[in-house]
Amino acid sequence: MSLSGGDLSMRHLFNQITRALSMGLILCGMSSLALAADSGVGTWPTQKPIRLIAVFPAGGSVDQVARILAPALQAELKQNVIVENVGGASGVIGTAAMTRAEPDGYTFAVVFDTHGVNPSLKDKLPYDTIKDIAPVSLIGTSPMVLVASKASGIKTFKQLVEESKAGKKFSYGSIGIGSLGHLAIARLAKTAGFDWIHVPYRGGGPLMQDVLGGQVPLGIGSQFLVMPHIENGGVVPLVITTAKRSPELPNVPTVAESGFPGFNAPAWWGLLAPGKTPPAIVNAMNAAVNKALKNPAVSEKFKAQGIQIVGGSPEVLGDFVGKQIAIWGKFVIENNIKDSQ
Repeated sequence: MSLSGGDLSMRHLFNQITRALSMGLILCGMSSLALAADSGVGTWPTQKPIRLIAVFPAGGSVDQVARILAPALQAELKQNVIVENVGGASGVIGTAAMTRAEPDGYTFAVVFDTHGVNPSLKDKLPYDTIKDIAPVSLIGTSPMVLVASKASGIKTFKQLVEESKAGKKFSYGSIGIGSLGHLAIARLAKTAGFDWIHVPYRGGGPLMQDVLGGQVPLGIGSQFLVMPHIENGGVVPLVITTAKRSPELPNVPTVAESGFPGFNAPAWWGLLAPGKTPPAIVNAMNAAVNKALKNPAVSEKFKAQGIQIVGGSPEVLGDFVGKQIAIWGKFVIENNIKDSQ
């Protein structure tokens, strides 16, 4: 069948449009590649799964924070995000494993408040907290809660204070020597003159098992860690460590309003990278974390466990860690608190 002149003109115009669109798509693709190259992230994060090292054992708050964050990051980055628990030595072993990894943007660590204490607590860290580590994001902060086992017979903080002033000895568990829980309660006991004995654990999971079982009468942990056990009636909440009461625990008084004004010691969680990770990748991961933290499903899970989301730039975490090192490092040094692990 022959084509008329009009048909030939239409065919020619169609071919021109098709070629133009094809060239435009090619140029867009080249432009996208150029932008990716200019951003400094290269092919990240398409090459392999991303590893989140949770620096405490399974069952504790660090593990739970990492496992809430991982699927949200996976959806944001379009790459598998795997949580790996590397616990021990108040987070040092897991953090060290992160610093030894290739600084290629595929290994990060979720750390707890012990990270800001360890430089003053440990005689020899296997890494330099400033030089060998790049801050990525301050995930959030939370009250810590001092809880009592049902077997202890302690029902209120007032009762605990009265019995302690009368000379009764109490032991309390924390997630380790130099953890913020340990230092906060040690400072409280020193201020009040209580004869309390610290019992360190390797993580929140083992700690709560012993508090629930009555092997240790008192436990101090983040609200994130203890909240499920409070809700099911397994432990008795006595007091929280932040300056204001928690919305999730409105009937639990603060230490500050219970006779110790000015007391404030929040727990916190942060995301770190190996120190030589390219800044462009650190910033890209920071942006992904900030977006994940704004995801309603993620924010509601954190809020339900008492975590106030912070986020912000890598510099926000860097400045925060510096202040934590100064505040608690001073207390560690002044009270000659040491951990040889």
